Amino acid sequence: MARAIWTGVITFGLVTVPVGLFTATEDHTVHFHQLQRDTSDRIRNRRVNERTGKEVDASDIVKGYEVGEGEYVVVEPDELDDIAPGRSRTLDITDFVPLDEIAPVYFGRAYYLAPRGEEYRKVYELLRSALAEAGRAGIATFVLRNRQYLTALRAEDDVLVLQTLHWADEVRDPGTELPDLPSGRTGRGKELDMALRLVDALSTPWDPSRYEDTYQEQVRELVRAKAEGREIATAEGPPQATDVVDLMDVLQGSLDRAKGASKAAAKETPTGSSKEKKASRRAELQRLGKAELYRMATEQDVPGRSKMTRDQLVDALAGGGARRKRASAA
Repeated sequence: MARAIWTGVITFGLVTVPVGLFTATEDHTVHFHQLQRDTSDRIRNRRVNERTGKEVDASDIVKGYEVGEGEYVVVEPDELDDIAPGRSRTLDITDFVPLDEIAPVYFGRAYYLAPRGEEYRKVYELLRSALAEAGRAGIATFVLRNRQYLTALRAEDDVLVLQTLHWADEVRDPGTELPDLPSGRTGRGKELDMALRLVDALSTPWDPSRYEDTYQEQVRELVRAKAEGREIATAEGPPQATDVVDLMDVLQGSLDRAKGASKAAAKETPTGSSKEKKASRRAELQRLGKAELYRMATEQDVPGRSKMTRDQLVDALAGGGARRKRASAA
């Protein structure tokens, strides 16, 4: 059972709901220790006095704000706690705004909110249902770990989600920050029509389970391969930028490829011919990146996979090269 990382109350109007805050996501990144080269000796980070070179205990460390060269205003940790807004642990909703009016760039981390006790479920569900039907988010501020957050409280199917928001002065204006942005909108033409057809051909309902962090899997495979003394696959470089002169040809080729994959996937694999099954299999593989293809080739023990290009991996997997190897070995 997850533990709340913050407890307090949501208030809107005169209504108060005691809640707990829970992390909504978890990190699946592969983590490494730092070692000295050619040894198994761990590298540790220590807090060291810059002038004396001696290690300093955490209890003797304070915060300093530099006001001049070598001049600091010293602030104690409890002084920050004393001035922290929301010390009463209140998440006070001050406004309700249309959720679709909040630009995605403002969204930060997501947390789940749960009622703190069975007796508060009805009021909790009342707020969740109201937000869901109105299509609005409740805007509030609260303090977590000595930092004040602007937040949007929104409704999911069964739960209230607290989404941290960036403050207005934290979001950069792309028009002034980025070079070489287009000066105007693309006019209606054959290129835009074909791009829209390509978008439509590749459109699908949102299903997060369809997507995998293939880079992390490659990192794990790298570790396994090095531990077992096996060969290591290298990734291909990025594709070349599309030349404006060839844009129509590239769009048409992309559209043809998307349509071919769609038709192949629509065929009934169990009753189709061997040729149809292979075409369907190839179409599925063509939609995968090299990292995912290499992972599948490793699982199927495809020989020579570490030196194969992406297209060669597709050919090997679609042609059943691994099965042939196992059959010959048997």
